[in-house]
Amino acid sequence: MARSKVFFILSLLSSVYGGIGPTADLHIVNRNIAPDGFTRSAVLAGSSPASAKFPGPLITGWKGDAFKLNVIDSLTDNAMLRATSIHWHGFFQHGSSWADGPAGVTQCPISPGHAFLYEFKVSDQAATQYCDGLRGVFVVYDPFDPHRSKYDIDNDNTVITLADWYHIPTLAAGIVPTPETTLINGKGRYAGGPTTPLAVIRVIKGLRYRFRLVSLACDPNYIFAVDGHSMTIIEVDGINVEPLTVDSIQILAGQRYSFVLKANQPIGNYWVRAEPSIGTTGFEGGVNSAVLRYLVAPNADPTITQTPSVNPMLETNLHPLVNPAAPGLPGPGGADVAINLAITFDYDALLFMMNGAIFVPPTVPVLLQIMSGAQTAQSLFPSGSVYTLPPNKVIELTIPGGSIGSPHPFHLHGHAFSVVRSAGSSTYNYVNPVQRDVVSAGDASDNVTIRFTTDNPGPWILHCHIDWHFEMGLAVVFAEDTPTVSTFNPPPSWDELCPIYDAMNPEDL
Repeated sequence: MARSKVFFILSLLSSVYGGIGPTADLHIVNRNIAPDGFTRSAVLAGSSPASAKFPGPLITGWKGDAFKLNVIDSLTDNAMLRATSIHWHGFFQHGSSWADGPAGVTQCPISPGHAFLYEFKVSDQAATQYCDGLRGVFVVYDPFDPHRSKYDIDNDNTVITLADWYHIPTLAAGIVPTPETTLINGKGRYAGGPTTPLAVIRVIKGLRYRFRLVSLACDPNYIFAVDGHSMTIIEVDGINVEPLTVDSIQILAGQRYSFVLKANQPIGNYWVRAEPSIGTTGFEGGVNSAVLRYLVAPNADPTITQTPSVNPMLETNLHPLVNPAAPGLPGPGGADVAINLAITFDYDALLFMMNGAIFVPPTVPVLLQIMSGAQTAQSLFPSGSVYTLPPNKVIELTIPGGSIGSPHPFHLHGHAFSVVRSAGSSTYNYVNPVQRDVVSAGDASDNVTIRFTTDNPGPWILHCHIDWHFEMGLAVVFAEDTPTVSTFNPPPSWDELCPIYDAMNPEDL
């Protein structure tokens, strides 16, 4: 199977109105776009071919909805990958692991000219084409949101997306390219480029807004801030937290935050800033920026000068609103299974290894391997990259930081986890650690530690959310409760994906 892990990362948050869904067609097409004034071909999604855009259409629904999303691969540009699959980032896929999306783990890719209907239910959650434009936001509305009294406005205009943008398509861009532009809500400016329109976020003085900040980045992390305004975080990666007021948020690839912003400043224009960790830094000429514009303020760029952050978000200050304790006994050795995942880098092959193994997407998806009778780590491949986990046990993972390319944002499919030791901290918190599904592995002094319970059978991938690092092998798969997985009964259309893909001309993928 080609290394075409093609993910439409749809970030789970918890409340919004509008958008398409829960039943919809999603057409994947190629089209030229110029979000920063530079025109290039991109991979886009839309409810129809004509409506495809970047970011993709907002997909919405309600807690408890059954989603039926028919993905139609109409890609034609051979300068980019044409086979595709969709990962619904942040959805745990209880009982529907075949709909999780990662090619080589839970399915074969969708071949050009074909479609696949993803069906899954959201019962208890609210909240590398990828780098060529196939990114978007998925929001599930909770009618019993415990934070509802804290904000007045909550709609499709309160989603804020951050994305890195590349002028050269992925296949020709090199191993780890540097982004030209930061796009906020799909718009931006690059150094030396034209003064293109920036995204404008409109507010009315006196109202309280619930914003959903979503990182669609392939690589950078960002320091996000709104000049003159504080932000009260109420949700992290789809999980409600105790309100925490900050003036800046570091957000890594794949992470999501909901925050309340009070429009309580003098009427005017204010810079919305997203300082990237790589690429063009600073804000000269409006790079890395958008505009927060009060009603009746002039249509002009802000003139306010940035002030230093004095109250940045610290992950250790985030605490879940309900069920805050980490699973297992509250101390070292309190988990049933402990796994250390050491990261190394092969400088000759330019590939990452976890515990000495390079993850290469197998020719037969791991889910299909299990359903065909493979039950142990020794019989599952890629060899060394698959770990079998018993059901209903507490798992503790430690990920030492500091490897090349740090900090690595690790995303676990199928679960949220408790971060009992965060990057930048040597303290272990078993009482009320933040719960999320993407965590920074930190730097050389860090030993990030997470816990989760194996209550969701399936093959779940843990991978670096820097897409280039994922391509270079930085991932493992946890085959959870393989006896139960072997009894799964995916839809017939899932069975057809591999034969269709295997019969395709490699040049057409």
